[in-house]
Amino acid sequence: MSYAVPSTQNRRPETTGEEVLHTESEITELLAVLDDPDCRAVLEVTGEQPLSAKDIVERCDIPSSTAYRKIDRLVEVGLLREGVRIRSSGKHASEYRRSVDHVELSIDDDGTEARVVGRDD
Repeated sequence: MSYAVPSTQNRRPETTGEEVLHTESEITELLAVLDDPDCRAVLEVTGEQPLSAKDIVERCDIPSSTAYRKIDRLVEVGLLREGVRIRSSGKHASEYRRSVDHVELSIDDDGTEARVVGRDD
C-alpha cells in the first residue's frame, strides 16, 4: 500500500490559480528552464501522474545525475511539485508531478510579463 503526500522542502509555494512574473530575473530564470530540452522532457512526462526520479530517468532517457539536477531546478522555480510516496514497507520515495498547466509570455508597451497557470488538481 502506498500513497503520496506533498513535500515542503526546497520549493516555492505551490502555484494555485495563476502567478504573474514581472521582474527580469524571474522571467529570465523561467525562460532558461523552459529553454532546456531536458527540463521540458521532465515536464512533459510528469503531466499525467506523479513519477519517481527513476521513472523520469527511464522515460526521458537521460542520466540520473542530469535528471536530479533538472528535477531540483524545476521544483525551485515552481514548475514541478515534489511529493513523498508513503509505503507500508517504510521505504518512502519522492515523486514528482508537473504543477502548471501552461505558461504565457506577453510583451507590450508596458513591459514583459510571464503568466504561469497552475493545474486544477
